[in-house]
Amino acid sequence: MTVHLIADSAADLPRSFYDENRISFIPLRVLLDEKEYDDLLTIQPAEVYEAMRRGKAPKTSQPSLQLLTDMFSRLAKEGNPALYIAFSSQLSGTYQTAVMAANEVKEEFPHFDLRVVDSKCASLGYGLAVKHALELAANGNTIQEIEMSVKEFCDHLEHIFTVDDLTYLARGGRISKASAFVGGLLNIKPLLHVEDGKLVPLKKIRGRKKLLKRMIELMKERGRDLSSQTIGISHGDDEESASEIKRLIEAEFHPKDIVVNMIGSVIGAHAGPGTLAIFFSGKEKR
Repeated sequence: MTVHLIADSAADLPRSFYDENRISFIPLRVLLDEKEYDDLLTIQPAEVYEAMRRGKAPKTSQPSLQLLTDMFSRLAKEGNPALYIAFSSQLSGTYQTAVMAANEVKEEFPHFDLRVVDSKCASLGYGLAVKHALELAANGNTIQEIEMSVKEFCDHLEHIFTVDDLTYLARGGRISKASAFVGGLLNIKPLLHVEDGKLVPLKKIRGRKKLLKRMIELMKERGRDLSSQTIGISHGDDEESASEIKRLIEAEFHPKDIVVNMIGSVIGAHAGPGTLAIFFSGKEKR
């Protein structure tokens, strides 16, 4: 039987990707100027970044239990097994809400094979996990095989990223406001990664050139067989920086493919314009 895939907008994949590959799409929500929007449906990332540059402070929220229950019920009636790969449970309550919705639907449809996986990934790192699942589904793998392989894939996926303005992370409580102020004065940029689904600071680096160099060094230190991988790059409305890191990665590692996409409204609302992130498979489990 065909395995139906489900993913949410925090995967930072283009909206067209879901339609073209018949993946059910769950939008997270953005609150801007006291109006609520559905990510990639009624608001686009560029609009959120432009608002942030004007001093606005958008907020985000997870999908409703009702939305998830309705979607899962529709899929249950179709009869195919379904796998929802969810945004990291350490960064959103979406996974927990999806588990509640799945349990509710399974009571009504006890034979429906619905599984919810906590990717512990974000942005295009999560997006690469969805692409990995899609390849497996297209090759006819069972839902058990896809679930196990996706979990293994996510366990090894590295997220290395930086932000242009520390103010946005300070607003979300990721760093202190004092650190954000000092960082802005001294051109200090933080380098962060994801550990067990949570954002963890790695280092503070002064100057853009040193920052990009260190990101490449971390790929060398942590990556495995990078030439055979698809590398992910996501950016906060900063195509210039994304193109620059792409050139460096191509020159150093010659990967199989590089996917570049803008960071979506939900993650962008917390990281801000100018964020730059790279994603690749690492040697060790995260």
